[in-house]
Amino acid sequence: MATGEPAELAAAAAEIRQAVTGLARQMRAGRSPEALSVNKLSVLARLRRSGPATPGELAAAEHQQPQSLTRVFAELEQTGLITRSRDERDRRQFVLALTGAGREALARDMAERDRWLAAALGGLTPTEREVLRLAASLMDRLAEDGPGSTEAAHRTTTH
Repeated sequence: MATGEPAELAAAAAEIRQAVTGLARQMRAGRSPEALSVNKLSVLARLRRSGPATPGELAAAEHQQPQSLTRVFAELEQTGLITRSRDERDRRQFVLALTGAGREALARDMAERDRWLAAALGGLTPTEREVLRLAASLMDRLAEDGPGSTEAAHRTTTH
């Protein structure tokens, strides 16, 4: 597809965006009312994946301004899902870290969404499910690499 025409690529992009957006909307709608906000889940997931980080590092990783996440950080700390401590390298900074309760909250949320998606996948054939697993792997690659990545460009030209 790397050699596809711009109009063909644009049409594929629109189709994929629409499908991903619709699926995300359905998954959000299926969540329990007491579920954590998307921003809170995103911060918890980032801390689980990458380990402790400063508010600035987390905001940059989430493509947000630190001020936009100040309330999220405070609420997560207040509910015991993250801790905040002084950075050993720069005492002016704070480091946020995931707590055991934060890991559990994230695991509960992921399990809830996985149950919803598993039920939805039950209506598909084994071949359709395998196609979606392949698509998920490719979307993970796109999410990790982004369009400007040299690694993504290299893979596209060598596959």
